[in-house]
Amino acid sequence: MKDYEHVIIWTDYFNRNLSRRKGRKVSKDMAIFDPSIQELVDASKSAGFAVSADSTNETARFPRRPYVRSGYVMLAKNANSKKSNILLTLAERIAQNRARLSKRR
Repeated sequence: MKDYEHVIIWTDYFNRNLSRRKGRKVSKDMAIFDPSIQELVDASKSAGFAVSADSTNETARFPRRPYVRSGYVMLAKNANSKKSNILLTLAERIAQNRARLSKRR
């Protein structure tokens, strides 16, 4: 049964290596190379979403690429938020977090 209270965010939505046909949802400018589930969780938490261990799945396979383990995070929807707005916010947070980590090295 479909859950209308949550939205599923796959790591493949942000993968710069993928085409839109293969599942990327954000523009290439906002996408990153090989995002991890931990980066997605960190970005979700910094964007203000509550993420628990039960709401993540690291071994799930994205339907358009069933031969690769991708992983997803399940986030609670807000009353006014659309999935596209959530994706854009998370893409910005992931890019910021990755830039901050690269400056430390």
